[in-house]
Amino acid sequence: MDKNDRRIAFPTNDRINVEEHFGHAKEFAFADVKDGKVISTDYVTPPAHEPGVIPAFVGAQKATAIITGGMGGMAVNLFKQQNIEVILGAKGTIEETLKTYLEGELASTGSACDHDHQH
Repeated sequence: MDKNDRRIAFPTNDRINVEEHFGHAKEFAFADVKDGKVISTDYVTPPAHEPGVIPAFVGAQKATAIITGGMGGMAVNLFKQQNIEVILGAKGTIEETLKTYLEGELASTGSACDHDHQH
């Protein structure tokens, strides 16, 4: 991929809004961006949520960034090990969130989950 080409992952349950907890998403939207413009969006069903599975799945989809509401510290580290940018604290529609991100205006709030998920 060219440095101007990006593939941005968004967890979603309705193909419209960003799911605030990535591990509970029914699907992931993968937006392919070339020269700052969205050229396509794919929707892919993730494997069952287990520790470490979703970061590997998103990496296998060749994502360069994941934008979500929150996730645990272990998941953040697993994404970063694959050179996938992690943006936390996102909510609202995928379309608006992606637009804000591409304008360079979306900052991660760093809201990593620290509650127990009974894993």
